[in-house]
Amino acid sequence: MVPANLVTADRRPLATVLAANLISITGNCLTYMGVPWFVLQSTGSAAKAGIVAFCTLLPAVLAALVGGPVIDRIGRRRVSVVSDLACGVAVAAIPLLQSAGVLRFWMLCGLMAVTGLFRTPGETARGVLLPTLAARAGMPLARAAGLYDGAARCAALTGSALGGVLIAVFGAENVLWVDAATFAVSAPLFAFGARGLPEARARRRAGRTSSRAYRHELAEGYRFLATTPLLLGLCLMTLVTRCLDQGWSAVLLPMEARVDLDGSIDLGLLNAAFGVCALLGALVYGAVGSRFRRWPVFTVAFLAGGLPRFVVAACTGSFAPLAVVMAVEGLAFGVLNPIMATVTYETVPEELRSRVLSATTAAVQLFTPMGGLAAGFLVDSAGLPGTLLTAGGVYLLATLCPLLFPVWRRMDGPAAPTIGRTERVASGLPKRGTK
Repeated sequence: MVPANLVTADRRPLATVLAANLISITGNCLTYMGVPWFVLQSTGSAAKAGIVAFCTLLPAVLAALVGGPVIDRIGRRRVSVVSDLACGVAVAAIPLLQSAGVLRFWMLCGLMAVTGLFRTPGETARGVLLPTLAARAGMPLARAAGLYDGAARCAALTGSALGGVLIAVFGAENVLWVDAATFAVSAPLFAFGARGLPEARARRRAGRTSSRAYRHELAEGYRFLATTPLLLGLCLMTLVTRCLDQGWSAVLLPMEARVDLDGSIDLGLLNAAFGVCALLGALVYGAVGSRFRRWPVFTVAFLAGGLPRFVVAACTGSFAPLAVVMAVEGLAFGVLNPIMATVTYETVPEELRSRVLSATTAAVQLFTPMGGLAAGFLVDSAGLPGTLLTAGGVYLLATLCPLLFPVWRRMDGPAAPTIGRTERVASGLPKRGTK
């Protein structure tokens, strides 16, 4: 029997959390455009831009490695709110120190490390609530995942479109004030949306809290990931592509815009083209994706979104072809996150979601900090075109995995029986053995 509180659909919590996530990610996009441009503008060094990206992402990986049990013990609602507030303070400190004339490169690296340390637990805490919010809204999980990713894509679009113009008009350091304000808005908004959700509260466990119990809880998440072949394959493939994507967004595309294009405005327009099409792809998949097999859609989307942008950027050096290929990339990538999220939520039980999602985040981001760092040094030593073609070739090899290994076809198999019956009925998820 379905509990009474799930029979009546209530979409307000889902809508509020989506809005909070949209605002928070918009701020992150402004930061990840403004800070690399600030470094390139003030130092002219791609290597230093890569170092800042490394300092941002390494703490994010460390937080994901050990943060799953912490999220459960502190509570998903509290973790998300503290995450946004801490990121807002760290981002605001950059223009504040710059205006005082005391900002040094090591300070910038340290402040960006703080944002990375707090950002990942906050994003994980919001993400693991999605099945609960979908159930309360009476919405199929695939559709909710499409909306969730669509909100993130919309944020990327907004941040990119605003970022390029704001950087050109006001300067990169002043854009960071706007970023800090977005965190100040998203924190209370999420706190309001997640209030009253039992799954968002701290989990009280029997017995004393100890380091041994913490290690046991942490190991549970990694054990589940390691013994689930499809999730493990997703993580390994995404580990490589995320590293290359980071090098593209943090160093290669800004350098392409600075060297061959018309600067930050073209950078903003290119990111906006990607964002519009990625948003469209996510929303379309959320609406009709359940009618198609996941494995072919996933495979074609990754192949279409990977190699082409690197080749076009290396061989043309002009805005129009790159804008077209990034639009195609956006459409393709817009369907990937909803597919991966749906597969993950159907496979992982609710009581393990914080730990498993933290483990998967750590796994896929393990080499991500090296992406910007390696791209920066390669550009300085081997040149931009050679670096672009090398990165594109590695990307192609990674995206061939779903064609070569049979485990990927399990994306179209029946969902694992780990999602509670209540969530299946309320959210419209198929039962085991049905399509």
